[in-house]
Amino acid sequence: MDLKSGLPWWLIKDGLMTNFNILQKNIETEIVIIGSGITGALAAHFLCEAGAKCIVVDKRMSSTGSTAASTAQLQYEIDVFLHELSDQIGTENAVKSYSLCLKSISTLKQIISKLKLDCSFEMKPSLQLAANKQGTKKLKLEYEFRKKHKLPIEFLDKKTLKKQFGIDRDSAIYTDTSAQVDAYMLCRLLLDHHKKKSGLEVYSYTEIVNVNHKKDGIRLLTDRGHEIKAKKMVCSPGYESEFFLKEKVMKLNSTYVFISKPVLKNLWPESCMIWETARPYLYIRTSTDNRVIVGGEDEAFLNPESRDRKMGQKNKTILRKFKKLFPEIDLEIDFHWCGVFGETKDGLPYIGVHPEHPNTYFALGYGGNGITFSVIAAEIIRDLYVGKPSGNEKIFAFGR
Repeated sequence: MDLKSGLPWWLIKDGLMTNFNILQKNIETEIVIIGSGITGALAAHFLCEAGAKCIVVDKRMSSTGSTAASTAQLQYEIDVFLHELSDQIGTENAVKSYSLCLKSISTLKQIISKLKLDCSFEMKPSLQLAANKQGTKKLKLEYEFRKKHKLPIEFLDKKTLKKQFGIDRDSAIYTDTSAQVDAYMLCRLLLDHHKKKSGLEVYSYTEIVNVNHKKDGIRLLTDRGHEIKAKKMVCSPGYESEFFLKEKVMKLNSTYVFISKPVLKNLWPESCMIWETARPYLYIRTSTDNRVIVGGEDEAFLNPESRDRKMGQKNKTILRKFKKLFPEIDLEIDFHWCGVFGETKDGLPYIGVHPEHPNTYFALGYGGNGITFSVIAAEIIRDLYVGKPSGNEKIFAFGR
């Protein structure tokens, strides 16, 4: 699948890897991880830290799938309000899923700090704006629900929002627990760290064409005819999971993003991340060199050609929406891109085992919170592998 097009900023900023390997022999390992994006990299990190011998394979150059197109906004909120998610999966599981997302940001911060990974990680506040009167009603409900369950949140009315942020919207909710990162660089650095420390082997341009489930493990066949023999498989192929999982658990959408040239003035207070109650919503963050990344105009994915034809008009619409929000900030588009993402019925990922796929752990971090879901998935899979499940896998199970 053509996961992205245009010029994702992270590929321009960080460049492509030059030290990649292609699998050219039969190989045996404890765990084979399918997918070298941020989900696969985090799974490799937690499993290697637990002492497992792993290899990672990807049909592309490692880290260059959807991860390279991610805007990497790390929030504990998911795309479904907590008070609505509670109606779908029960209050206990809904609150737990939000709490796990909150914890995952701290976990990721600790990993980056401990390993001294230079990946532009920054803690940033987050501001969700009401798109209209109905949005304000939902934000008030959400504020009360989260406060009741002791989750961090503040409600800003129209006057306060205008005074503190200069934004003319009816209301907003504010949290100070979010973060942003260069996900492409983070992914590369995590893989490189464990290549050196843990003997992790990472193979690019190595496509799996057949999966054979055995009683004692997994046998995989590559496009060059080589066999990978493993005890377990971690399936983290992002939005290309249909080869490994026949059950349809998500629908595909396209999203459009641009990054501005550096802005030679102060931006909005705290340079906080911004998103909306509208669907589809506008999302905004900044870069370390005072650029503004703006995305949105999501729609159902039909095919890459249809998606790409719309990129120019989508950019104009996104820029117009930004200027309506911040008329005093003059943005010039520097690079732009579009990409595929998946969403589920409840906004939650699918993590863990599937009855039809023995010796396999799935890490399918679909939704707007892909990276925080990836942290959660990696921890759950590590716990399952070492035989100490936390029980959190039940929240994200297939068939829920």
